[in-house]
Amino acid sequence: MSERIYIKDGLSLDPDELKERFIRASGPGGQNVNKVSTAVELRFDVSNSLSLPGYIKANLRKNAAHLMTLDGVLVMQVQTHRTQARNREEATERLVALIEKASYRPKRRIATKPTRASKRRRVDTKTKRGALKKTRSGKNFE
Repeated sequence: MSERIYIKDGLSLDPDELKERFIRASGPGGQNVNKVSTAVELRFDVSNSLSLPGYIKANLRKNAAHLMTLDGVLVMQVQTHRTQARNREEATERLVALIEKASYRPKRRIATKPTRASKRRRVDTKTKRGALKKTRSGKNFE
């Protein structure tokens, strides 16, 4: 892995920051499952990454806390496919998707005051609703 891993415009990962380890997978594979280590364990040190800005690191800690160790290392195991290469690709795809999701910044809401007309409509609706409820009871309040 020598090329940078593209995430989105202006954001990419250095492949040297990822550590892969291959382990034996459970599930499909027939006799192969006992002989070949096809599952991949991908480790990415989020807290010491030079490729990611601070806000993305914070969002990753919040969004992917279930995948992180106490040291801030994101650990992901993929054993969906029968081949090592495909599991490796999927692990990278999942990491890219996580980082892309964490890179989203919601727009800041600008607080506005309600208009006079909207205040009037709200009060009118409350009055009409109160009048409707008064007609439901058999008592005469007037």
